[in-house]
Amino acid sequence: MGSKKNGKRWSWLSAESFLHGIDGIETIVSKLLSIAMLVVIFVIMVDLVRFLAVALLEPSPSGFFKNTLSEIFGLFLSVLIALEILENITAYLKKHVVQVELVIVTSLTAVARKIIILDLEKVTGISLIGLAVAILALSISYWIVRNIHS
Repeated sequence: MGSKKNGKRWSWLSAESFLHGIDGIETIVSKLLSIAMLVVIFVIMVDLVRFLAVALLEPSPSGFFKNTLSEIFGLFLSVLIALEILENITAYLKKHVVQVELVIVTSLTAVARKIIILDLEKVTGISLIGLAVAILALSISYWIVRNIHS
């Protein structure tokens, strides 16, 4: 009888119980990340609306399209990136699998955002080369993943 009691006492150390515990922790962390990402999306949206209101109500002497448009596109793409990250998290919660194609598309969107908000007067040549290499690598990765799934 004592050995059965000891067996039950240490049963939580079995591989199955341990993996079940880790799965539960991953689910909790994913849910917390989803909530945090919703807060981030809300904050970015408030910032975007505020920025649009200021840009439209108080036109600058340098013109609306000079700096404001790239900043607006940057904020829009920030919202899209945050939504894609949220989609990554929720897809993981549903399937417990990281969707590589979605991660690559999110990365491509982030690089596109970087290029759109890039200040060409301050950027170095090596930074442009780095962005070009990142775009090439992500595009090739996307093509490979896409062809594997087709």
